[in-house]
Amino acid sequence: MKKLIWILAGIGACLTLVAARPDKSCLRLLYWNIQNGMWDGQTDHYTRFTKWVKEQHPDICVFCEASSIFQTGTDKSLPKEDRFLPGHWSELASRYGHSYVYLGGWRDNYPQVITSRYPIENIKKIIGNGTDSVVTHGAGWARIHLKEMTLNIVTLHTWPQRYAFGVPPEKREESAAVREGDAYRRMEVEYICKHTIQSVPSAAKEYWMMMGDFNARTRRDNWVYHYPEDDSRFLTHDYILENTPYVDLISERYPDNFYSTTGGKARIDFVYLTPPLYQLVSEAAVVTDDYTRPVRNPQKISNFWHPSDHRPIIVDFKIGK
Repeated sequence: MKKLIWILAGIGACLTLVAARPDKSCLRLLYWNIQNGMWDGQTDHYTRFTKWVKEQHPDICVFCEASSIFQTGTDKSLPKEDRFLPGHWSELASRYGHSYVYLGGWRDNYPQVITSRYPIENIKKIIGNGTDSVVTHGAGWARIHLKEMTLNIVTLHTWPQRYAFGVPPEKREESAAVREGDAYRRMEVEYICKHTIQSVPSAAKEYWMMMGDFNARTRRDNWVYHYPEDDSRFLTHDYILENTPYVDLISERYPDNFYSTTGGKARIDFVYLTPPLYQLVSEAAVVTDDYTRPVRNPQKISNFWHPSDHRPIIVDFKIGK
């Protein structure tokens, strides 16, 4: 396999990946939160987006915020009947060589979608129980069967606010002051894990991946953040690391470096792998290049960035000889 070119630029920066086409022994995963259904891509009918994805040669893609929401160039809501995504993901995926599309559990404007060169089996679409355990943006558990392995893929996107989900407007400031949103995210992740990896006794010996926008910090990065040790922003990832077999891919692979996954300096997008799958990783990177580097919208429309306020993550797995 051709070597990938890596540039390490220090704390707060990202790995820059120059994509070489993997050989047949490589399985490539692309994960990305594409902000508002790739709002930036509405200007050219997603030509730059699909061209860039195709150039990465991914076998599996996972995209957060996979629904169109706003009118092009504005923060005005699109009528639901005029939203191109998620209804046309099959069309977009075919433009970069993927024939299969899976939409996870979906209860608001922010679903996750998986696209793949291989058939995708739905195991469970997760939105919570509708009462005390609402998974705000939904989650999904899908499975892809390859010749060499069976991959379990869990996608998620947790609650983004400091105040808790369901808090009435007049109580949100009070809720945010004690960071009830952190506890809510922790609840969502526990619910998702209990209905996915923790429901399979042999999962630690199997090939599992869980990824998404967690909207939470990990104490593994606290040498950068310098938060108090009991800071509630760590609750979500503490639960995963203490109660599941998952390995934090980027932290484990680059323990002495910090790579932001946003336009600022925050690592809130994670790819988690079970140990057998982590052992197959040949390359991994938070990717920044001329296209993916986040640029704040010059008109300061809401909090929109171009092409997204998040950076993608690419992972290569060596799955054959």
